[in-house]
Amino acid sequence: MRIVLFLYLFLCVALGSLPGSSYGKDRVGKPTKPGIAKKRLTAVKDTTAKDSISSDSLPDLKVAATRRIEYSPTQSAVMPDPARLSLFPAVSLQQFLKGNTAGVYVQEETGEPGTNQNIFIRGASTPLLSQKDLYDAQPLVVLDGIPITYEHPFAYDVQEFDVNRLGTSTNPLSGIDMDNIASVEILKDISQTSLYGPRAANGVILIKTKTAGTKRQITFNSYFGMVQRPRVTTMNGNFENKFRKQFYDIYTPDGAAGEGVYPLYLSDSINNAYYGPSNWTDLYYRNAMVHSVNAGISGGTDKANFRFSLGNLRNSGIADETSMDRYSTMFSINMKPIKWLTFSTVVNANRVERDRNRNLRDRFGQTGFLPELGAPLSPNKDVYARYLGFVDRGFDVNKTNLLQGYAQLGFDIRKFKIVSRFGVDFNEGFRDVFNSKELNEQNNYSSNYYGSNQRLLIENTLTYDTKLANDNNVYFELGQSFQFDTYGYNNAYALKGTNDFIKLNLIETDATKSNYLDPNNYNKFLVTKVVDRTKIKLFSFYGKGTYSIQDKYLFSLQLRSDGASSAQPTKRWFYSPVASAQWNIAKDMASSSISALTLRASAGRIGRMQSFDQFSQGPQYTAQIGYSGNVNIPGYNGFSVLTRPYSAGWIGYDLPWAYSDQLNLGLDLGFNKRVNASLDFYTRNDKNQLLGIPSLLEYGYSQDYKSGMSINNTGVDLTLTASILPETQPFSWTSSINVNYNTNKLKALPGSINQQIMGTRLLKVGESVDQYWLLQNEGIYTSDESVPGFGTDKVLSYSTGNPFKGGDPKWKDVNGDFIINDDDRVLEGHYLPVATGGFDNRFKLKNWDVNINLYYNIGRDLINQEMSKRFDFINQESGRDINSVKEITFWEKRGDYNKYPIYNPWSLVLPYQSEQNLFLEDASFLKLRSVSVGYDLGQLLKKKNKTKISRLYVYGTANNLFTLTSYSGRDPELVGFTGFDSGYSLPIPRTYTVGVKMDL
Repeated sequence: MRIVLFLYLFLCVALGSLPGSSYGKDRVGKPTKPGIAKKRLTAVKDTTAKDSISSDSLPDLKVAATRRIEYSPTQSAVMPDPARLSLFPAVSLQQFLKGNTAGVYVQEETGEPGTNQNIFIRGASTPLLSQKDLYDAQPLVVLDGIPITYEHPFAYDVQEFDVNRLGTSTNPLSGIDMDNIASVEILKDISQTSLYGPRAANGVILIKTKTAGTKRQITFNSYFGMVQRPRVTTMNGNFENKFRKQFYDIYTPDGAAGEGVYPLYLSDSINNAYYGPSNWTDLYYRNAMVHSVNAGISGGTDKANFRFSLGNLRNSGIADETSMDRYSTMFSINMKPIKWLTFSTVVNANRVERDRNRNLRDRFGQTGFLPELGAPLSPNKDVYARYLGFVDRGFDVNKTNLLQGYAQLGFDIRKFKIVSRFGVDFNEGFRDVFNSKELNEQNNYSSNYYGSNQRLLIENTLTYDTKLANDNNVYFELGQSFQFDTYGYNNAYALKGTNDFIKLNLIETDATKSNYLDPNNYNKFLVTKVVDRTKIKLFSFYGKGTYSIQDKYLFSLQLRSDGASSAQPTKRWFYSPVASAQWNIAKDMASSSISALTLRASAGRIGRMQSFDQFSQGPQYTAQIGYSGNVNIPGYNGFSVLTRPYSAGWIGYDLPWAYSDQLNLGLDLGFNKRVNASLDFYTRNDKNQLLGIPSLLEYGYSQDYKSGMSINNTGVDLTLTASILPETQPFSWTSSINVNYNTNKLKALPGSINQQIMGTRLLKVGESVDQYWLLQNEGIYTSDESVPGFGTDKVLSYSTGNPFKGGDPKWKDVNGDFIINDDDRVLEGHYLPVATGGFDNRFKLKNWDVNINLYYNIGRDLINQEMSKRFDFINQESGRDINSVKEITFWEKRGDYNKYPIYNPWSLVLPYQSEQNLFLEDASFLKLRSVSVGYDLGQLLKKKNKTKISRLYVYGTANNLFTLTSYSGRDPELVGFTGFDSGYSLPIPRTYTVGVKMDL
């Protein structure tokens, strides 16, 4: 990889010395021109002091309440032109970002449309042990100054299985129409992120939407295409029988099923349901259509203007008849009645509807009910169709409404600017589910869910900007903000309804409504109701001062104070300083080849908020009033009760704020105005974090929350952009590559302990927190005699006390005590990639252009749990566990069966357990993510003067074309934050689209 980067840079520099150099149009890595600090520093003065509203001034006005000045364009990573990136048929912002910016890693664990994807900026700030940890590691997304909320993870506290969150589980960032985006910036430097407060400790994604101008304009953007059905290899009972026969031939007398009952679905070879045609894929996979359309109109006068847009997107999945529909509208208005007063408002509203998958695991996760799991669904299309008929008797309705908006007043009084803003982010989800009795062992199931997340925002900002003698400049900013978050849900479900024709709204509380559940009429229902709500308030003050000297030197200092209701009363407030400096070396250089050379440095501290409100209350005591295994505890013996799931852990006193200390050193280079490079070294120490240490079992608690965990992320961001063949030529070529290299290390654990076991993970000081904890596989014991200590009193044994025998795995006895247990497990691999990035190339020939985008991960390892379960068929079929569920894809052949030894599956040492390096694989990959070809008809139409169309761009794209990887599983990208590839995810589709972008 280093050689490739070196050769690439060498080529760019060499070509950059050719005559005819010019700036390309790609904004990534564009160097700072002389005087840019001055121009950016006085931007508000130049634009808001005018008597009229121009299209140039509106972007600053829209974010003036959260004023962010970037003194160097490479301090924040500016995404390529969204008009070009929107050629990719992305459903969500995460898909839009993937591979386009150094330091941003997007995890897309399923191809089902509308589901959540995860974003990590410069690594994960905490060990990813649960959904709560994943939630706390996400960056802040800001849409036109409004910080967007995610679905709170507190619903997982009352779920039997950690599969999908209660409710719609729809990605809130899928409510952003790509065609409304004007720019996207990734803020990674603490000098920028700190202005957004403690919610920005993991970085900020800053989105600005298109604004109105004084000239009337009509836009139309649309694409239409299809997703291609994948080619898969199916198998039936005959294949599975032959696979299992090799185990019986070796480890049972005469190859008979003497130890354990042979499964009935494989015992009859003339059973056409399992031994007949395996053509289930005709009902599961499909070719499907996708489309998107967005139309907008804008215009106005010098005193007022507006923009209004409508859009619709339908994205169909290639598996299980999944799909997502989005209906969107956006409206903005700006008025300047007098030259010192500006009013603006924006409303972004979306409705998202999803047809979800019909996976057994997801259904069982919703119902909390596990039937007998021995026999899988039939691979025969006719039998499978009957099962789908039972599914279609019910329904799974998912609807999500999303709204973001603000109203803002701006006052321009000489050198002072005052901006006051009121903003709202609100989303609500409705999910209604009904399953017929055939799906749950003659127990029908009904559930209703309503949940909402809302954020109210009040911000006030005062700025002072003035130019001093000798071309120096001073800028001051004072700000205050108040954020009030409320998260809540009502969920109710019932089993054993009177019949499959009566569906009820179980959460209706008005007894006068026809769908009210009267307990006198339905007292035979097994009804469970769960209600929860949490509120978190954040009150903040900050001040910032910046001083620039002749556009060469820039110094900035910020002081901030944040008070959060989720912090304990004795530790309510947190104070944080941030300092930064910049030196524009190119200002004093006379070199003709070096067009830009800037050094940057920033250091500071930013607080980390608690996302759960129970930590602010100190110890809580909860009596266990339910029955064993019931996490909901809705009532007892007919009495309703108020309980919350605090009994899971002890919360002590004087828990301090967690915080992040960050240092960033940056270098921006420009050669001949054609080759630009940005290199950033960073280190981030996240300290004082809480960790639930397993203890206090004698008091009824499973863990004790303690402060003191510290994690360091250190890495490098590199972006290279080159106009290899300048756009002044008939044929041009612009190329860009970005790389992030990140390593993490656990620096401290609470109570100064050196290591702590957390389930199947081991956290050890000095080691990475994203490593697996695995037994080391060294082969197989071919006979009893080959087991160490055979025939003695000290024969090698498993932790359960069972001695190893012939046919068992040969696991390394690391400490030599003749017992294989947790002491012999070794930290190995990484479930987060060490290096990520993308490689983008744009070619242009007159009005034609071609764009090729590649995306890669390096140094990520996965546990192929799907193959572990396949070989561990004895334990999988005898257990009733969510991981034992066999989807219809059980009959899809994946992986390399020949790479695994034939162990004795009946052995009590659990030879095919997932937590061993036998199933650990390198999952590095390179994907050809998209290829697009477009033609600009606008110039041709202008020459002929036959139309008022100012732009008419037609294009075609092909996406997700191929993946290069050594991973033997299906797709190395389709794995969640745990790193265990269960095989349940739906594939990411290969998509083909044709589209048009038109301006009038």
